[in-house]
Amino acid sequence: MSQPRPQQIQIGPIQAGQIPVVVLAGFLGSGKTTLLNHLLHHSGGSRIGAVVNDFGAIEIDAMAVAGALGDSTVSLGNGCLCCAVDASELDEYLERLAQPSAGIDVIVIEASGLAEPQELVRMVLASEHPRIVYGGLVEVVDAAEFDATRAKHPEIERHLALADLVVVNKVDRAADGERVLRVVRELAGRAAVVPAGYGRIDPGFLFDCRPSEERIGQLSFDDLHRHDEGDRQSHDDHLHSAYNSLSFSSEVPLGPRRLMDFLDSRPEGLYRIKGYVDFGVQDSVNRYAVHAVGRFLRFYPEPWARAEARLTQLVLIGSGIDTAALDKELEACKEDAPHADEHSMWGVLRYVQEPSPEG
Repeated sequence: MSQPRPQQIQIGPIQAGQIPVVVLAGFLGSGKTTLLNHLLHHSGGSRIGAVVNDFGAIEIDAMAVAGALGDSTVSLGNGCLCCAVDASELDEYLERLAQPSAGIDVIVIEASGLAEPQELVRMVLASEHPRIVYGGLVEVVDAAEFDATRAKHPEIERHLALADLVVVNKVDRAADGERVLRVVRELAGRAAVVPAGYGRIDPGFLFDCRPSEERIGQLSFDDLHRHDEGDRQSHDDHLHSAYNSLSFSSEVPLGPRRLMDFLDSRPEGLYRIKGYVDFGVQDSVNRYAVHAVGRFLRFYPEPWARAEARLTQLVLIGSGIDTAALDKELEACKEDAPHADEHSMWGVLRYVQEPSPEG
């Protein structure tokens, strides 16, 4: 049964001027580079700063290189930039890509196949640049070689436990893809697990896609499914038929404790949550931008504009999710309290990033 077409809600950037940094990890041959190429080709108008360990692994010919910007940086035809770095150079390149003149919307770091993703995550979190914000860890798994990889590299279990989103790639080539998915879900804990073929996942699972043409507001989930007229690849190749979404809007504020209970119990198929939350009298000064990828969760308080309508607006994207049940649960989060409770925001504030001393 087809899902109802979601209402479009205009969702802006998580926090003006900040650039999410997504770490893309996985063992050799898992399909990280293929996935990165897919993101670069289907960025929806967003400018991606791609940081990779082995520049030679990127399919330069397929990217319409526009010209070199330095010894290890090229400008891609769609406005994206790609840099080749080693670990010692990472902070330097993050700083370069975060400069407003670069015009970057999101940074994706492709880890070496033998890199320790936890160390890269620590480096990103340690960055003191006010425009850099950690956007989550994505682990790519080769479904066809999963058992062999697990035997050779048992640390993959630890990597999966750290991940916020797991892409189980090459499901179409695995002898028993469903079994691999079950095992990965068990090892990944609360991380979202997305099946894929040829690294094709919706970029909207990782970052907000900016429209190529001028328009007001952010892309709706439907817009993520639009393709260029020249792109005639099978729609099924992108596994879009497995995805559905829910748009939720409320003029009544949400209770912080009720919303945190909802977020703590979100189902494994719920990959992405984005939008703004009104907590009413619990914080009458700020609205809270929310950004969740798999189990990764952050809130970003920002002052309400003077004449802005005070609404909660959320978009939820997932696979096999019960949108009616999720909508009912969000409705139950409504709470128009007459007075503030000084303890009610504690759960939310645990997920608010501390401001940089330079910010």
